[in-house]
Parts: sequence; C-alpha cells; structure tokens
Amino acid sequence: MSPETVEASRGMMGEFAHRLRKNPLAVFGFVVLSILVLVAAFAPLIAPYGYSDQFLEHAFEPPNAKFLLGTDEFGRDILSRLIYGARVSLQVGFVAVGLALSVGGFLGAVAGYYGGFCDNAIMRCMDVLLGIPSTLLAIAIAASLGPGLVNLMISVGIAQIPFYARIVRGAVLSVRGQEFVEAARAMGSGDLRIIFRHIIPNSMAPIIVQTTLDVAYAILSAAGLSFIGLGVQPPFPEWGSMLSGGRQYIFEAPHMTLFPGITIMLTILSLNFLGDGLRDALDPKLRR
Repeated sequence: MSPETVEASRGMMGEFAHRLRKNPLAVFGFVVLSILVLVAAFAPLIAPYGYSDQFLEHAFEPPNAKFLLGTDEFGRDILSRLIYGARVSLQVGFVAVGLALSVGGFLGAVAGYYGGFCDNAIMRCMDVLLGIPSTLLAIAIAASLGPGLVNLMISVGIAQIPFYARIVRGAVLSVRGQEFVEAARAMGSGDLRIIFRHIIPNSMAPIIVQTTLDVAYAILSAAGLSFIGLGVQPPFPEWGSMLSGGRQYIFEAPHMTLFPGITIMLTILSLNFLGDGLRDALDPKLRR
C-alpha cells in the first residue's frame, strides 16, 4: 500500500471519527456500550458477590448499603447477577449477529453477483423466511432445539439471516458493475476473490450500520426467549430470565423487575443511538 493510500485512509477515518463525535447521542451510546463490554469482561472483579450466591435470610430485600440493587427470592444479589448477565446478553447479541452476517452475507453476495437463476433461488428462499415474523421464527427454532445458551444464539441468528441476505445483495448489485470490479475481472481475479476482496469491502457502510442495530434486536430477542423459558436456564443469569423471575413478585419486590428492565432498555437505547450515529457518519448525504 502506497503512502498516499495510507494517508487518504487516515484522512477518511479522521473525518469519520470527527462526524461521529459531533453526534452526542452516538457518543453516549458508544460510552454506554464500552462500559457494558468492560463490565462483562471483568465481571468476577467487579461483582460484589457470585451470581449464584444465596443469602436466604436477606431474600426480597430492597436496595440498601449491603445489596445496592436489592436481592431476589433466593437472596441473590441483583447487581451481581446483572453484571454477570451482561456477559450472556452481549455474547448472544454479537454471536447471533455474527452468524446471521456470515451466512446471510454470503448468500446475499452470491445472489447479487451471479444474478439470474442463482439470485432467484436464494432470494425466494429468503422471502419465505421473511414471510414469518422473525420473533415467531426464533421461538419456533428455539422450541425445536431446546433451551440453552448455544441454541439461543443459533435461533436468534437464523431468524436474522434473511435481512442480511437482502442488505448485502442490494449493496453488491450497486457496485458489481463499477470499473474497479471490471478491472479486477480483466486481471484474472476469480469470482470469490472479486466478491470478498473488492465488492464486500466497498459495501460495508450499510452492513456496519445494520449490524449495530441488529445487535440490539438480538439482545432484545434473547431476553424475550429467556422470558418465556426458551433461553438461558437457571441459575445462570440473563436479563430476560431475571425479568421473568421477578414478575410474580412485582408488587412485593418491584426492584426485581425494575433494574433488569432498565438495563435492557439502556442497552438497546445505546445501541440504537450508536447505529444512528454510524449511519450519519458513514453516509455523506446525511452530513450535518
């Protein structure tokens, strides 16, 4: 890579970072998401107690000096469980979206590049999946695979595959006829090299934005599946299952549902803010 190319790349990254910093909501989302990632990574050092430690004599205690966010029906510290639950929720969000992006992105790239019968066959299959509400599809897959963390990630990821297939297909269609693709083909590059070396990198802007927004959707879907018993099983903490476990005590101990609900809301909100900020920063037509 020539020095001019490196300098141009740095200039583009600097301009992107500058536009992103001008959006206070995007900065807020980035800061909150960074804090959540750090909390999840260092959960054993941050959490005051283990996620399964029980203090039965302190069951249903409201927030106090010893238990900052109170305790649940088994006397487990809610703050500690929320901290450990960040590991599960973020893992589900990123792994599920990674699965959807890998499979759906490949199918969309192949469909958009080759067109014709290949395009019709792949996209009609995606249309069938799109005809099923994604939440209902995730529930059906999770119910057939059974509860558990791995099955939860698979079910949420499969439900999102059609969306990425359509997004990547549209992005590939918009660039496959441009001069740099024709030049690569004239130089003897193979189809896979052209797709993954030239077309996909030049179609990343909408994919990055959609990925950020879909992590929020995946976390919300995982919480919903855990809420109905199809996600992570006790005693492992997950924000949706904590919300479900506290609903029967909502009048006696409202803090059991209040704090998991606020955590889910804040996480989804920060991811949406960051996704909107990335969209504005990556799209020159939306510059402020």
